[in-house]
Amino acid sequence: MTTLPTILIADDDRSIRTVLTQALGRSGYQVRTTSSAATLWRWVEDGEGDLVITDVVMPDENGLDLVPRIKRIRPEMPVLVMSAQSTILTAVQSTQRGAFEYLPKPFDLGELLAIVDRALKQPAMQAPAEPSGAPEDNLPLIGRSAAMQEIYRVIARLTTTDLTVMITGESGSGKELVARALHDYGRRRQGPFVAINMAAIPRELIESELFGHERGAFTGAANRHVGRFEQAAGGTLFLDEIGDMPPEAQTRLLRVLQEGEFTTVGGRQPIRANARIVAATHRDLRVLIRSGQFREDLFYRLNVVPIRLPSLRERPGDIPLLAQHFLNRAQAEGLPSKTLAPEAMVRLSQYRWPGNVRELENLMRRLSALVPQSTISEEIIEAELSDRAVEDAPPPAGAEPPPDTPQALERVIERHVARLMTEAREAGEDGVLYDRVLAAFEAPLIRLVLGETRGNQIRAAALLGLNRNTLRKKIREHEIGVTRRVG
Repeated sequence: MTTLPTILIADDDRSIRTVLTQALGRSGYQVRTTSSAATLWRWVEDGEGDLVITDVVMPDENGLDLVPRIKRIRPEMPVLVMSAQSTILTAVQSTQRGAFEYLPKPFDLGELLAIVDRALKQPAMQAPAEPSGAPEDNLPLIGRSAAMQEIYRVIARLTTTDLTVMITGESGSGKELVARALHDYGRRRQGPFVAINMAAIPRELIESELFGHERGAFTGAANRHVGRFEQAAGGTLFLDEIGDMPPEAQTRLLRVLQEGEFTTVGGRQPIRANARIVAATHRDLRVLIRSGQFREDLFYRLNVVPIRLPSLRERPGDIPLLAQHFLNRAQAEGLPSKTLAPEAMVRLSQYRWPGNVRELENLMRRLSALVPQSTISEEIIEAELSDRAVEDAPPPAGAEPPPDTPQALERVIERHVARLMTEAREAGEDGVLYDRVLAAFEAPLIRLVLGETRGNQIRAAALLGLNRNTLRKKIREHEIGVTRRVG
């Protein structure tokens, strides 16, 4: 008779223990639960159980401290760590100390059961790593939303690797913070973190900045210059705004990624590349590839592990945490102490934040310095955001042209394009407007035409004036569902 796997659970919350016991029991597992780390440790020492699920904060010991001890005496036993703290540090420490998976509370029971099943079939055998030593009170990323929890979990998994990472997200969303977290919590944290912004360097100097140059390599090269690849040896090289890299530099970067070595401008001796590459962009590289502005082969070399950073408006629940964090930071820097009235916090959470986290940080610093009151009211926030509110407000009904006229359509399009222009301007983004406007209107146009032709792509292509293969490509790009209807 087959023995059912036994799950050992340690959590001081009785309701959590009850829910997990019922869910795991229904799935065919035997379950033992305790509220103390000491009892869990005794069970593990006695050879009991096949998998551990432990909370972090318990009355007698931190669950994270148990993980490496468990892995030392029973390396085959998978350990799942769950926590209501839900910070990047908790996720990273769980992974580095040998946990099979980290689950932020509250979690989905279906997800937990799937992880348990996977862990028992493929038990983790990681050796516990040394703690990263990162201070808990100076976390690089703030937020407890589901979107950010997934970011934390991905970062945690990547800390034990040197895989190349591509971070995408709007300007101001925190892409460099993610890159720094990958470095600071990773195994190259003792090495340098070197950043270069492709959009901030003249095109003719990018190759020299990246790879260095020899004395006399070109006019004005009076001395040998050490490039960023050499500076980042043993550490991490962060290539920000990679979409702005000129074609000739793209070719050289691709060669470095393929061959693992480079030469300086004007040099002959190959130099071994020894840096982890993390790239970032606010642009859609697939659009740039289609327009011939970015190499497709380079994209796939860089996009080994993609991380999409959500915009602030996608995680409004994190705004109170972020706002308070920035007020606290401003106070620590010598600015007056400020608090936000509850109504003011609600108004902040309703704003669209085209400049994302950077815009919120700038606002909190500005209010800390300029507002005389200790409590920031809703009226103060409203005054700060009023210009944006006016831009977002619809025009008076009397100013609208009659509906169903070309003039009405033009007005709608103009307002939408103006909004995209404003967002790009406030976020300090150049070179993105055409792609964004095209993406906003191309997909609905194709959907409407396919509806008109009842899914007949040949007729749709003729109506649009496109080659049939081009239409098919655009349908795939925009993930448009096509159903051919008869009759």
